[in-house]
Amino acid sequence: MLTGLSIRDVVLIEALDLEFDAGLGVLTGETGAGKSILLDALGLALGARAEAGLVRAGQPQASVGASFELSPSHPAFAALDEQGIEREPGEPLLVRRTVKADGGSRAFAGGSAVSASALREIAAELVEIHGQHDDRGLLNPRGHRDLLDRFGGIDRSATGAAWAELSRIEAALAGARAEAEAAERDRDYLSHAHAEIAALAPEPGEESALAEERAGIQAGAKAGEALAGIDELLSGSDGALSQLRQAARKIERGAADHPLLAEALASLDRALIEGHEAEDRVARAAEALAHDPGRLDAVEARLFDIRGLARKHRVEPDALAALGEEMAAKLKAIEQGGETIAALEAELAAARSRYDAAAAALSAERHAAAARLDEAVARELPPLKLDAARFRTALSAGEPGAGGVDRAEFEVSTNPGAPFGALTRIASGGELSRFILALKVALAEAGAAATMIFDEIDRGVGGAVASAIGERLARLATKSQLLVVTHSPQVAARAAHHYRIEKSHDGTVTRTSVRRLSAEERREEIARMLSGAEVTDEARAQAAKLLEVA
Repeated sequence: MLTGLSIRDVVLIEALDLEFDAGLGVLTGETGAGKSILLDALGLALGARAEAGLVRAGQPQASVGASFELSPSHPAFAALDEQGIEREPGEPLLVRRTVKADGGSRAFAGGSAVSASALREIAAELVEIHGQHDDRGLLNPRGHRDLLDRFGGIDRSATGAAWAELSRIEAALAGARAEAEAAERDRDYLSHAHAEIAALAPEPGEESALAEERAGIQAGAKAGEALAGIDELLSGSDGALSQLRQAARKIERGAADHPLLAEALASLDRALIEGHEAEDRVARAAEALAHDPGRLDAVEARLFDIRGLARKHRVEPDALAALGEEMAAKLKAIEQGGETIAALEAELAAARSRYDAAAAALSAERHAAAARLDEAVARELPPLKLDAARFRTALSAGEPGAGGVDRAEFEVSTNPGAPFGALTRIASGGELSRFILALKVALAEAGAAATMIFDEIDRGVGGAVASAIGERLARLATKSQLLVVTHSPQVAARAAHHYRIEKSHDGTVTRTSVRRLSAEERREEIARMLSGAEVTDEARAQAAKLLEVA
């Protein structure tokens, strides 16, 4: 609830600090005393449009602050969390607004600077202001369905869960269809590219192995060229080994004649043995270095194909095999895409059936709750001098969502035979305030804000109607904090707290002030409201009687 209001330099208010309590509080005063200034100041603190005209003449800026005591679960805290505003548990919530003489303004909530729009969102959870030109609360059709559901105690969780599941499957189906369309566009390319890779059938590491083999073949060919003709030099008819054998035979004939010749013959024998071993190794080396010219061509062709295909697909040669597998998987997914889509379509149809059933059950509950609400409001209309008026909760088809498929709007008909229409289009100023009161009484705890302000709800009525208004305001104040600007003594007598708005003039400056009245001052103020400028004893007696009855 609203616990305090601090105003500085707003129009005729120089400095004002007010404290408020739970229950019904009324603000009274003579016409022109400044009741509208007080409401304008509060509206400024709640995010209303900042105008330079609100700044008191001669002052650089005006400021208004309001404090609220709220339960830990109050929805205003969710609005604060959305704005990233930190708060101390158990501490009052403070909102404040300043406006400069040049029109610039700043807004604060919970000690943090916020935008004016953010302040309005937070304030919407704190206070409902009901007046002839108010476009929030009960006058905004966007909130009527929520009010109806709270009135009827309707649980929307089943519909919300069904909608969430339906939305999930719809998103999955849309994604699958988009993927299928994109894949279908790539089918020809994938088929051709996969066939190319499959035909080549590259293996991981194959390119490195082929490169090494080619290098080995090329090195062998070079070495083989160097061995050409060596066999003739070693083993030919005029080769080294043949000449060594001839020399050995000649020495052999005279080896017995001299020891040195015998030694020379032994050396030649050893040379022939080493020569034969060299001849064998050369032969074996030539055999090892021999290669098939066709193999080199095959290796180079394979290496060229692998490297060319890798360049074409912009991957490393060793990644070609994995790329082929990836393409095969994509082609398989294309083939199976139809099956996936068909399965999701079946899931979607089942989810839609579940949602339709949940939404239909929710609609049935709403129609029943609407009938009860219409009856409750109808009971409140005659005492408020709205005997000929009719009220109805109009339910129509709306956009499907987590809250069902219904659109709700409160409508009225103020004259017999007249068509129903929206509250703001049908009801006059005085009727509008009384319709709102009737709705508020019927809805009781369905209203979101813990503090409600009614601006001259009793305008144009008196007597029994004013008493009925006062009785209903007092009843409503047992559920919420109410502040009422009133000219009706019957309404004022019902208050638990009474504030008088006064204007004073010292010959130079005009000021507006507000003070809380004592019990005796209340009686005097109500007597003034009954009799006018001159308060009579009869008025005082009638005021005492009103207070006694209240």
